Amino acid sequence: MSQFQSVAIGQEFTQTRRVYLEKDGQVISPFHDIPLFANGEKTVLNMIVEIPRWSNAKMEIATNEKYNPIKQDVKKGNVRFVRNCFPFNGYIWNYGAFPQTWEDPTVTHPETHARGDNDPVDVCEIGSEIGYTGQVKQVKVLGVMALLDEGETDWKILAIDVRDPMASKLNDIDDVERHLPGLVKATREWFKIYKMPDGKPANEFAFGGECKNKAFATQVIHETHEAWERLIQGVIPAKADTHTIEVTNVNVENSPYKSSKPFHKSELGQYTQINPNDSAVKGRDDAWYYVSARL
Repeated sequence: MSQFQSVAIGQEFTQTRRVYLEKDGQVISPFHDIPLFANGEKTVLNMIVEIPRWSNAKMEIATNEKYNPIKQDVKKGNVRFVRNCFPFNGYIWNYGAFPQTWEDPTVTHPETHARGDNDPVDVCEIGSEIGYTGQVKQVKVLGVMALLDEGETDWKILAIDVRDPMASKLNDIDDVERHLPGLVKATREWFKIYKMPDGKPANEFAFGGECKNKAFATQVIHETHEAWERLIQGVIPAKADTHTIEVTNVNVENSPYKSSKPFHKSELGQYTQINPNDSAVKGRDDAWYYVSARL
């Protein structure tokens, strides 16, 4: 059982929906209060699931709201859903973010030649389990792509749940190509085309769309973690012309934004505890099978 629990308020698929994370009844920030690293060696990382695999609602950490709940993105006054671009059905991985990372919009990356997008680093978790919004997964890093989204660097880390049956076989991006053939290509294609049904052009990538290896991805994560540390410690202002970040937290030492007043989940009003087993169906299998037919 995870030490972190998810509680939801508001009706699903509306602008009032919020998923908060709590620990021991106290509301915490999934952006700031959950540690990035889950072990002393810093080889296992915590990941916040925003969007479960095979779903379409564009959920995201609300970086500008107190305690940073997860909400559905809004465009032109309506909650946002991604389209099903053949042959894909919604998101093809558990999609989320690494806590305690920040893509600094004031800094231009020397290799992508673009500034950060002002968000935590995105994660595509490629394991077989379907996650749930607000779930905290322990993952290991495998590689990274660099999407150039409207002129900003938008890192996409590929990772796998350490409990997944395939985790022992996947230790770098070449292992993904070997054991899950076509997944890296499908990931690149998904990010390239997913906005096109809404009339937008195909997305572009740094590095010609190449998926960089684990070492490169790890460097990106450490750089963005250091940027977050500068932000949460007040070295970089939380509000500036280039960005606005809500930095209230409950357990970050040496942070000037650490709250001295606990916020209990009962103060949220009417809430629902998210039970990850509510939708479990005996015999259902949502995994992908990487097989080839010999003709």
